[in-house]
Amino acid sequence: MSTGGRRRRRANAPRLPPAQRRTQLLDAALGVVARDGLARLTMQAVAQEAGVAKPVLYAMFPTAPELVAALLHREHAAGMAQVLAAMPANLGGTDPDAEFVAAMMAFLDSVAADPPRWRLILLPGDGAPASYRELLGAARDEMVGRAIALLDDGLRLRGGPVEVDVELIGHMTMGCAEVLGRMVLSDPRRFPPTRLRPAVCALLRTLPRPSG
Repeated sequence: MSTGGRRRRRANAPRLPPAQRRTQLLDAALGVVARDGLARLTMQAVAQEAGVAKPVLYAMFPTAPELVAALLHREHAAGMAQVLAAMPANLGGTDPDAEFVAAMMAFLDSVAADPPRWRLILLPGDGAPASYRELLGAARDEMVGRAIALLDDGLRLRGGPVEVDVELIGHMTMGCAEVLGRMVLSDPRRFPPTRLRPAVCALLRTLPRPSG
């Protein structure tokens, strides 16, 4: 059959198992967000990024809000897993100060290694639905609680200082981590994690070890 003056039929996307197709489409959605921002995520853009026809995308995610929700929840869960992996389960037999620096640097390295994911967590923007912002808030509260518990143990193991508001320091520490993470995202060449390490270490000087 002559193809003159006619469009070539678009090749069908290869069949994939549902789990693999879901991963492919969410990866494509993340690519669109990394390039254009969450507010400009469209079904057409994702289908083009994935190299599939729109019916393939709609079969997995019937609406754009469902696609956005699935993407945000996947990236959030992966990010929180990275944070939890960086935080020690307990401080027994360790140097609490060294563990603090290691955890903070592991977090900043994770941000530097995967900016699209961490922009959705630290800089969600106007395109994020209210339910996702609530999820971020709840997860942050959980992380602050874990940080407070670790700080309490760490101060006890290192011997002080004794008269300190651990809850307040926990919130301040989380805020500092978020600010440093946003610096890495906003200007990675200017603020790589290696440059921020001295600032992380300087935080410990506000909690001096007991003399003697």
